[in-house]
Amino acid sequence: MQPTLIAAVPQLFVSDIAASSAFFTGKLGFAVEFAYGDPPFYAQVKRGGAQIALRHVDRPVLDKIAAAMKADVDMVAASISVDDVRALYAEYQAAGVGFHQALRTEPWGARTFIVRDPDENLLLFAGSAD
Repeated sequence: MQPTLIAAVPQLFVSDIAASSAFFTGKLGFAVEFAYGDPPFYAQVKRGGAQIALRHVDRPVLDKIAAAMKADVDMVAASISVDDVRALYAEYQAAGVGFHQALRTEPWGARTFIVRDPDENLLLFAGSAD
């Protein structure tokens, strides 16, 4: 019998742990699980079963990542499955979240939207089109 993989935690590169944590808690409804370092250089946020690690990197590294992401305008950093994607989209609209992609139904049947965080990371939220 093979071991079962239980979860994956995407790691986002961010320029400011406090600012990123504020975005995830204030706009996206996540809670900070922990922040490590003084000043913090690593943190984890969580909402329901979704966890995201935040890793501080200095501006030159982020600039290189941003340049690569601009070359591929839909380079998603994390995909998060949602049981009611329409309700989450409405929640984020009410919170004033900026969208990279509005809610839409994909050709393969999923309903998705994409949020851009303060460091240009793209977060895809996906659920059933039903």
